[in-house]
This record gives sequence, structure tokens and C-alpha cells, in this order.
Amino acid sequence: MKHLKTFLFLFLLLLFMSSLQASDNNSKAQATKVILLGTGNPNPNPAHSGCSVAIVVNDTPYIIDFGPGLVRKAAALSPRYGGSIKALDVKNLKKAFLTHLHSDHTTGYPDLILTPWIMGREEPLEVFGPEGIVNMTKNILDAYQEDIRYRLYGDEPANNQGWRVNAHEIKEGMIYKDRNVKVEAFLVKHGSWPNAYGFRFTTPDKTVVISGDTAPCENIIKYGKNADILIHEVYYQKGFDKKTESWKRYHSQHHTSTLDLAEIAQKTKPDLVILYHVLFWEGKEEDILKEISEVYKGKVVLGRDLAIY
Repeated sequence: MKHLKTFLFLFLLLLFMSSLQASDNNSKAQATKVILLGTGNPNPNPAHSGCSVAIVVNDTPYIIDFGPGLVRKAAALSPRYGGSIKALDVKNLKKAFLTHLHSDHTTGYPDLILTPWIMGREEPLEVFGPEGIVNMTKNILDAYQEDIRYRLYGDEPANNQGWRVNAHEIKEGMIYKDRNVKVEAFLVKHGSWPNAYGFRFTTPDKTVVISGDTAPCENIIKYGKNADILIHEVYYQKGFDKKTESWKRYHSQHHTSTLDLAEIAQKTKPDLVILYHVLFWEGKEEDILKEISEVYKGKVVLGRDLAIY
């Protein structure tokens, strides 16, 4: 009888520990969400808002790029406006990363600074970006100094911290780390721009690589290898073929074709490739995906605003 009780105790203990492990694994499996806030480019396509991605880890949002409309896209998924992602209540937008200073990636920056503060953010925004981000930040705050002054000292009750920004100029390598993420920056080839970056985010359950704007380059292959998700810009090859020679020179030095991206995916082997910043050039979604599938047989999706992965 004594041995039977011991056996039952050990059996129940094993079941309990297995249940805890399964619960922990399930929790980790749900820890990271990749959310496309904007999948567009400089062309003002109403279906594709300005370039911006949110990585949400354990209910903490990390914003990559500040295309126009990003704050309202985040709000669309928050409970305040009928969504279900509490992390994207705009007052929670506190940490952000910028790939490069092109306007289609930055015109939402004043909105990211000011609107979350107006909606209750009580601490400075932390921003990590290339050389020039400190100067850009100062100029934005100078441009809006009257708005900030009135909100602080007029009738509106506003705190004196949430409008502030701690801007950090980055170099290649590890640029940020907390309990949720490690963020590595790597240089990419965007024409002659000397400091355009991609990012590799490592979370408890996912590795997510974001290309930023880039032509094919070795760093995308180096940092993209075996990622769970590769988010990469792309253009339609058949549309490119119809361009003038001057535009061909420009785009080939600044961006990545479907066929080149297929080769990159072959070498990096991510679980999922998400296309964003897509230059359609009269192509349709199925045209873009077909060109890639002619070379690469892995899973590829064309990103849509507010899609969650």
C-alpha cells in the first residue's frame, strides 16, 4: 500500500509538472505578435498606410518606422476603438526604432511624439535611429513648441514628461535589450545613403528580421538566416522591366525585386516571408506572389495594413 501511494504521488506530481510546462510553452507561444500598421511607400495608396510595424511582446509594443497614419492604425486595434490588443492603446507607444530618415518612414514621427502624450503617456518616448534622428527630434519639438506650451500651461491638464523624447543615434550591432527583446541593427544598401538599417528582433519565442528599404545585400542574408519571420520590401519585376533606364538605375540600387527576394529567402530560409513597402507598378497581389514562387517555394504573404502574425 505504501508503495502504491508513493507511485500515485509521483504520477500526480509528474502530471502537474507536465501541465505547468505545457502552460508555460503555450504562454511563450503567444508571447510575440507582429502587427503591420502600414505596408505602403511614398505613393499615397489609401489601401496601404505609411510604413510601420509593431512587434508586441508580453503586451509591450515596439514600433519600427513612423510612416503617416501609424498612430491611428495602432488605435484601430486597441480596445478603446473596438480592437482587442491592449498593448496598442496609443498611450502605451513608448519605444520606437527607425530604419532611415526618408520621409515616408518619418512623417508620422510628430504624431508618435505628441498624440500618445495627449492621450496619457506619462514618460518620454525612447527612440533609436540613425545619425540625424537627434536633430530631427529637436526640430520637431521646436516646431510644436507653442502646442506643447499651451497644453502644459493652458487649461488642458497635461503632464510634463510624455511629450519629451530621448533620441539615441545608433550604429551597427546590439542597440537595445530588455526582458522582452534584443534588438540588433545592421546596415543595408539603400542607394548611397550611408546609414540605412535593418533590424533583427529576438524575443522569447520568435526571431523577426525587418529589412527596411534596401537593395539586395549580404547583411540581409547574414542577419536573416533562420528567422521565424522575414519582413522585406519588394518591387514587381515585370513592372520594373517597363521603366526608363534612369528609373531602373535608381530602383535597382535602392530596392529589391521579387526575383532577388526569392533568392534571399532561399538562402535565409525563414518560416514566413511578409512583403511590405511593395511597389506594385500595375501588378496585382497574385502577380507579385507568382514571381517569387517561381524561385522560392516557402511561405510568402503580401502584407496588409492591420494584419497580425
